[in-house]
Amino acid sequence: MKIGWFGAFAAGAFLGSVAATNAGTDASLPPNPDFDYAAPAPGSYQLPVVKAATDGALVDAGGASLNLREITGGRITVLSFIYTRCGDARACPYAASVLNHLRRASVEDKALAKNLRLVSLSFDPEHDTPARLADYAAVVRDDERGCEWRFVTPKSVADLPAILRGYGQVVDRKQNAADGLGPLYHTLRVFLIDRDRRIRNIYSSGTLDPRLVLADVKTLLLEETQNTRGR
Repeated sequence: MKIGWFGAFAAGAFLGSVAATNAGTDASLPPNPDFDYAAPAPGSYQLPVVKAATDGALVDAGGASLNLREITGGRITVLSFIYTRCGDARACPYAASVLNHLRRASVEDKALAKNLRLVSLSFDPEHDTPARLADYAAVVRDDERGCEWRFVTPKSVADLPAILRGYGQVVDRKQNAADGLGPLYHTLRVFLIDRDRRIRNIYSSGTLDPRLVLADVKTLLLEETQNTRGR
């Protein structure tokens, strides 16, 4: 596992979050005082369509160019906005740990492995080059089994604003670029997108419970099954 540029603080924050949230399946997660409720049963509720997911020009951790619509369609997608220099344990490192929990859950669940995609999208393209994204992936994804997980960033700084506006992602630079928690202010936003590129839920720091996200993903899978049977 490569740490290097990622920094001991951010890596430590991430690993701590992994220990707290990635404990196998949703049923086996340890109690978390931030989410003191029983997770809903998949399929016991419906998720409304919020709006269409926004497209944009990207580059991935391997240096390949692609469009965002290529990785928000065809599968149920959980998309998290991040930047690799974030050292706030309740922000990007925590979001990455939640995605890693979903990946782990998919290792033993063939339906999840086949139908779920994870996307970590950096809003710091000047710093988060493909090489840095590859290093980040090596830290936050503890192995490559399970569902697809893509690490991407806008192809250029000019491509960033439209993507941020489309998803309502707020990002600003701090006056102190040397801030130990990272040089950017941002809100934590993670998006659940169905295979038709429609946003079905938006999670914030107060709602990004891995049990809830997993229940939502399974609810969309059940919705698809019901719609297929009804045709």
